[in-house]
Amino acid sequence: MPFRDIAGHRRLLDLLARSIERNTLPPSLIFEGPSGAGKRATAIAVAQALNCVRNKAQNEALRTESAESRLDACGTCASCTKIARGVHPDVLIVEPGDTGTIKIEHVRDVVDRAAYRPFEGRRRVVIVDQADALVTAAQNALLKTLEEPPSSSIFILVTSRPDMLLATVRSRCIRLRFAEGVKEEIDEEAREVAERVLAQAARGDDPGRRLESAKDLLTNTGAGGAEDREQLASHLRAMGSLLRDVEVLATRADERALANPDVRPALERLTQTYAGERGVRAFTAIDQALMALDRNAGVKVVADWLVLQL
Repeated sequence: MPFRDIAGHRRLLDLLARSIERNTLPPSLIFEGPSGAGKRATAIAVAQALNCVRNKAQNEALRTESAESRLDACGTCASCTKIARGVHPDVLIVEPGDTGTIKIEHVRDVVDRAAYRPFEGRRRVVIVDQADALVTAAQNALLKTLEEPPSSSIFILVTSRPDMLLATVRSRCIRLRFAEGVKEEIDEEAREVAERVLAQAARGDDPGRRLESAKDLLTNTGAGGAEDREQLASHLRAMGSLLRDVEVLATRADERALANPDVRPALERLTQTYAGERGVRAFTAIDQALMALDRNAGVKVVADWLVLQL
């Protein structure tokens, strides 16, 4: 998932995005913090931002609109999709095996592959998830590479127990700490609106009914000023949050990643319609609608257009 889809950690995400944009990202990183804090998701977002085939033109356009825009991946191009599915040839993910450890053979393999130029992306990214599971020999095998990584490769060690890593490993990496409990506060009213609109769109393809549901999206808006655009944006962000949770359930991912666990029954109902390709299309449409609002598009035009895309 791109940076914009990760809850919380604004300071860290901004730092990473700026480093990627300026080509100053350290080649050896440790993402440390409690389980479920978003470390692995952020590592994936880094890989996407480095290799997205659309983000250069997209982010130049965004910076024209706003000096505060953050470089980010599009999340929908072939490269981003492959990375999200774990099948991109230049994004290597190392995880504990059946024994619960990461052995030296696994490390030697990725170190060997990282020495070559990327196959189809701009940068090769090696993500070692649960890096505390590296056996001592495997950690020692990483040392030289962490100290002098190949110029086209980035190594990210993800761990909730950094103290289990050798001091020599820790000293060769820039450490970024992910705090616990930083998920963004949920706007329950906006979420209720988002859930109603998604449910209405799921019931059929009648354009008339969908345009009626656009009125829900315009709840608490008026003539279309800046405050109204922000209100609609709040509804859209809540909709995006629900669709991300739908994907978590559909793919049977770790449910601790759910942003809205308290509305689990509603999420399961939405999963019947929005799992898979339709959910991706809907999420892309929400992203485009938010960009349109940033460019001062009319709230009614955006709401009407969006419900026809769901």
